[in-house]
Amino acid sequence: MAGTGKQPRGGRLDNLEGQVSVVRKGWFRRLFAFVGPAYLVSVGYMDPGNWATDIEGGARFGYTLIWVLLMSNLMAVLLQTLSARLGIVTGYDLAQGCRREYPRLLNYILWFLAEIAIAATDLAEALGTIIGLNLLIGVPLIWGCVITAFDTFLLLAIQRLGVRKMEAFIVLLISVIGGCFLLEIFLSRPDWQGIANGFIPRLEPGALYIALGIIGATVMPHNLYLHSSLVQTRALFNTRTSKSEATRFNLIDSAIALNAAFFVNAAILIMAAAVFHRRGIVVTEIQQAHQLLQPLLGNTLAPVAFALALLAAGQSSTLTGTLSGQVVMEGFLNIRLRPWLRRLVTRSIALIPAIIVIAVAGSKGTYKLLIFSQVILSLQLPFATIPLIHFTSDPGKMGAFANKTGIKMLAWTVAGIIVALNMKLVLDELAGWLSGASPVMYVIVIPPAVFLFGVLGYITFAPVVGQKRLWERGLISTSRQVVERIRPMKFHTIGVAVEHTPGDAEVISAALTLAQTHAARITLLHVVDTPGTMVYGREVASRHSEEDRQYVEELARSIEHQGLKVDVMIRYGNPIDEIVQATEAAGFDLLVMGAHGHHGVEDLVFGQTATSVRHAVKIPVLIVRTRHRTPERPQKEP
Repeated sequence: MAGTGKQPRGGRLDNLEGQVSVVRKGWFRRLFAFVGPAYLVSVGYMDPGNWATDIEGGARFGYTLIWVLLMSNLMAVLLQTLSARLGIVTGYDLAQGCRREYPRLLNYILWFLAEIAIAATDLAEALGTIIGLNLLIGVPLIWGCVITAFDTFLLLAIQRLGVRKMEAFIVLLISVIGGCFLLEIFLSRPDWQGIANGFIPRLEPGALYIALGIIGATVMPHNLYLHSSLVQTRALFNTRTSKSEATRFNLIDSAIALNAAFFVNAAILIMAAAVFHRRGIVVTEIQQAHQLLQPLLGNTLAPVAFALALLAAGQSSTLTGTLSGQVVMEGFLNIRLRPWLRRLVTRSIALIPAIIVIAVAGSKGTYKLLIFSQVILSLQLPFATIPLIHFTSDPGKMGAFANKTGIKMLAWTVAGIIVALNMKLVLDELAGWLSGASPVMYVIVIPPAVFLFGVLGYITFAPVVGQKRLWERGLISTSRQVVERIRPMKFHTIGVAVEHTPGDAEVISAALTLAQTHAARITLLHVVDTPGTMVYGREVASRHSEEDRQYVEELARSIEHQGLKVDVMIRYGNPIDEIVQATEAAGFDLLVMGAHGHHGVEDLVFGQTATSVRHAVKIPVLIVRTRHRTPERPQKEP
């Protein structure tokens, strides 16, 4: 993608685009300019949904699932790096790329699936805040639902402060979460040998569901859409040097931020294994984990740190959920809602099942709902991962930044693992649902499952066997359309509105320049707007109107001396209406008018003739700024 100016960006995030300058002196200062997007993304990797899967995994299976966390984290680093590279190189986020790549119907399907993933994410975030408030200050779960319905608007206000302040706020919350779990690990005294053995891959019976939940909670589909848009908040240039530096620094940013998320997730699982699995306690809800920490560890700080970290996790991931919702809707549908409206819709969708479950099943139901939300995310992940790999592997879209063979093999291996695990889970769940079920259940379940498998197969194999689409940048595409419509304009008759003021000199000078260039005929147009003519028109004869006629005729004779043909039009009444009617009646190709630069009250006193006329006529209007702001009539002897 050639060019030397600032790269025109495709993403939109409430005017955050291109806010951060990256031109800094020194390597570390330039790196710091790029640090931030991955931290906003990383909070999604330590949201309350992760807590549910990590606590259950540690309590049920001890340290044996640490390798799943590590594998998920390595997958996340790879996929988030590809996501950032897509946004940097093409200027499009992943959702915008899907809209340009796939047929409209398939695009709507992918959008719907992405919205389900965001709703599942927001459900986890809302539940985390609800439970965190309940544990920290005793707010009832139902009242917590009310609070979380409005707390997101506070975070939207933070977004308006600018991208760097928003990133700083997120880093502060991440620091709170990390500090709390450093304390938890210190107090729980884990088995370090068991932790080391947990990095050896193995899957105990019954662990697949939790392992998939961990993958779904770690590698989150909405983060792939979000990261490809967040990197566009940096003011990059459309040059290979600028893009190469940006991709390198974003890789460092992603590696550091996502490894911090891995530490948090591993700390939660290790704490659960050290505190609960060691004692044979099966944890069925987050509140139970909180209540057991103090009696089991004998320290009052542990439950407080746990609740504070949970609340921070819910609040931090809420902001990124808001941003990803904007990115997905704008990218897939090209519809931009106000952030508060978009947030209200998403949060309402998430709170409805939360309120129902809390009312029916209480705190135990919220825990199961958290794990279920993470499995939904895992099931949606292939529909974001496969397009991302296809796009970033295409030289037609990425140029020299397309994935090399080794990266493609690694990325497709990751996608294969994700798809295989998901298919295993889906087939197991379908077998359980349909065991002994009525034929109606088969009709309800089988067709949607087959349809989604077909969609997955299409987005996987269609780019391989079919022709790949070229993405034209929106701005470049528009500029080509404009260039194709550019035609030299030829003016035959130029209308010149004169006012009988010294400012007419600038207006006529501009008109003469154009008339001489085009060999055009000039028509001097003057509107007599005395109180009498405003009511009775030209029937009212006055010395004022006669002076105006003589003035315009004298101007015409002066112009004729320069070899141009000049006509004169005198009209009576309201200047705006008369100029518009005269322009249509005379068939002007161009209208030249003066503007005095009035502001505020002066507009009310002297009017806004030029502004009103240019909106009413259908021909080009040349507005000439005149130096004289108030009418000055020459004095004649009686």
